[in-house]
Amino acid sequence: MEYIENRTFDEIAPGDSASLTRTLTDSDIKLFAIMSGDVNPAHLDEEYARTDLFHKIIAHGMWGGALISTLLGTQLPGPGTIYLSQTLRFRRPVALGDTIMVSVHVLAKDAEKHRITFDCNCINQAGETVISGTAEVIAPTEKIKRPRINLPDVHLYDHGARYRQLLTTTTGLPPVRMGIVHPVEQATLAAVAEAAQAGLITPVLIGPQPLVHAAAQIAGIDIAPYELIDTSHGHAATIHAVELAHTGRLDALMKGDLRVEEFLHVVVDKHNGLGTGRRMSHVFALDVPTYPRPLFITDAAINVEPNLEDKRDIVQNAIDLAQALGIAKPRVALLAAVETINPRIRSTLEAAALCKMVERGQITGGHIDGPLAFDTAVSAEVARAHGVMSPVAGQADILVAPDLEAATMLVKQLESLAEAQSAGIVLGARIPIVLNGTTTQALSYLGACAIASILSNSRHAHHAMGHLPGAL
Repeated sequence: MEYIENRTFDEIAPGDSASLTRTLTDSDIKLFAIMSGDVNPAHLDEEYARTDLFHKIIAHGMWGGALISTLLGTQLPGPGTIYLSQTLRFRRPVALGDTIMVSVHVLAKDAEKHRITFDCNCINQAGETVISGTAEVIAPTEKIKRPRINLPDVHLYDHGARYRQLLTTTTGLPPVRMGIVHPVEQATLAAVAEAAQAGLITPVLIGPQPLVHAAAQIAGIDIAPYELIDTSHGHAATIHAVELAHTGRLDALMKGDLRVEEFLHVVVDKHNGLGTGRRMSHVFALDVPTYPRPLFITDAAINVEPNLEDKRDIVQNAIDLAQALGIAKPRVALLAAVETINPRIRSTLEAAALCKMVERGQITGGHIDGPLAFDTAVSAEVARAHGVMSPVAGQADILVAPDLEAATMLVKQLESLAEAQSAGIVLGARIPIVLNGTTTQALSYLGACAIASILSNSRHAHHAMGHLPGAL
């Protein structure tokens, strides 16, 4: 066991010293901001800090000052030290990646009050002094030796980072005309206004005019710049939106304040809906902070108990989406309770059949493996422990759930326990359809609108090149 031990006042002599070396990382600055509540852009925004040398010196000097305190409290004198005062001068900026040697030297002792004055210095890898000054402490008079406490691992996650990256890929794309169906509540209108401001969509509001205006007034949103098509109720709004999509007046749809079943009943109608011949399916594009890549889960909204033929389309839709978003050959995990074929578990049989469809060219564009349990699909360590070796195991991009119930529970668990954000999109229709069923977070709506923009613009590009229109 490792111990931490002090040096008492009587054991310390003028000239004694101690030192430690640390490298400044982005996590150090962010952790300092979290603990202190200090979100000064001089501390957290490198671009801003570069324009203000003084604030950069102060910001990173605070980190150096904390290291001086650490040295005094853990080494010299160590446990039992009472910090009285410090006078530090921040001489040079400390950049991310700089390695700093922190040292303290005993200047003087006050035997009556057990006080010690230290000379303190922080020197960078170039030998330049970045902090200098003095510190005064009351040194302990009794010997203290304790087991060193192992600090917990701290992981910092940039929530929504992947959605923000996704938004950058839409730069330069023209906004898509998106029909917002029955937008009579504040969250939808707020998301629409933000997506319009970001240049992702040109909103076409479709719903009862008095209710839409009332919701906008409560939310404090100016909807005057948007086209508003008055309908008598939500069902009529959905019918009209589908008609507009058929005539090419809309590039995408977004479900507003409607039950999913009511909305989809019109969209998937065999005679007047937005079908293309391929089974429609829903995909959640998730930003899971603890997972090292974007994660897609399907189907959590449309196909309740899909059969094998349905699953073929569900898998192909998800692959096509991932490719449109830049994943050249997505890894698809066909989820089940176990990794082996069990005749009593239907999902394992269908997973095996889908893998055979890949061999026969009935599904294209991805690496596909199954059956895989959730943990073997997303954890390389678990996959190795279970002896599951494949291009997919432990690094899946797409998770295909056995049915809607399993997919919905999985998405909600990741949102609740892993702080995931989810953006929902319907594929296999004439146009992309935003269907964010489990969250009202603005960034999730923006992510879904960005996906719709990429898909719609890609579809228009294919048409312009003379390609036949296919399912999204």
